[in-house]
Amino acid sequence: MARQHGDNEPLAFPVLIADIGGTNARFALIPDAYGDLKHFPTVTTSDYPSPLAAIEQAVLAHTSLLPKSIVMAIAGPVDLPPIKLTNAEWVIEPDAMIETFGFRDVVVVNDFEALALALPSLEDKHLVQLGGGEARAHAPRVVVGPGTGLGVASLVSSAGRLTPIPGEGGHVALGPETPEDFALWPHLERFHGRITTETLLSGAGIVRIYRGICASGGLSAEPATPEHVSELAMAGDPAAVQAMRLFCTYLGRYAGDLALIFLAHGGVYIAGGIGPKITRFLTDGHFRTAFEAKAPHQAIMKTIPTPLVTHDRPALEGLAAFSRTPTRFAMSLHGRRFKPA
Repeated sequence: MARQHGDNEPLAFPVLIADIGGTNARFALIPDAYGDLKHFPTVTTSDYPSPLAAIEQAVLAHTSLLPKSIVMAIAGPVDLPPIKLTNAEWVIEPDAMIETFGFRDVVVVNDFEALALALPSLEDKHLVQLGGGEARAHAPRVVVGPGTGLGVASLVSSAGRLTPIPGEGGHVALGPETPEDFALWPHLERFHGRITTETLLSGAGIVRIYRGICASGGLSAEPATPEHVSELAMAGDPAAVQAMRLFCTYLGRYAGDLALIFLAHGGVYIAGGIGPKITRFLTDGHFRTAFEAKAPHQAIMKTIPTPLVTHDRPALEGLAAFSRTPTRFAMSLHGRRFKPA
């Protein structure tokens, strides 16, 4: 059995980094501490029976550079092995990875923890400002992202080091606030019997909102995907327009809650797979209005920026930053870093 190791000591290069989500898995190789990333095509998790098969077929079959370590970000809470993804069938087993590929290190972190690690490295060209506000240096930052699910993490600075704090904020309750919400709520499909932030602020959530609007208005809901609802909204369909408006409103409302919880004067970053695809709706004012509507603290909210992350692989940037200089970050890897026995 692999032995656990908690120190942020340097990793052995080359390092394979992996961002494993509920739908897609993304891989890249870091040849050394200063080398550029070698990216591999994004793969669909359901196309492979296991992460071992994906690494073998999607990475190692296409390079002669053999990694000595692997650092993975997974969509789900990281606990003692075997580590299960929340929205996919893959299971992460460090022992099997060490035995199969001879890794000297296997490090597993939460996917939004990896996004938090990336925040200091993101350039202006990878950000779209949703409203006003200016980030304060060394202040707490938060990242929230709707995709297959809903991820949340924060990044705090202390004594010259950065600490990412992962969470399961996609599974907290989300309640109605306005008369429009109260009329809609009885018609929303529950997930595990609840209406959580992830129930509505995810790809499936867009569809739930759209169906709920149709049901509340006595309309027939077309068979829909998130992309279809967005396309209908772009074409002017009233129910779809309302669905996209409410999705952005609820996302702004929740992002504002997170800003208050952390007093995130460093910014609340919107990441995940959905945001860049719906920039038109996020920039029409409903998101930012809901974000700032936090009486009695509207004045504070107006000062906090809400950048939209448009980088196509930001989690890999965060994993690369950690892999190159792990001592820059103050984070416990106890139960999350594994070496050969």
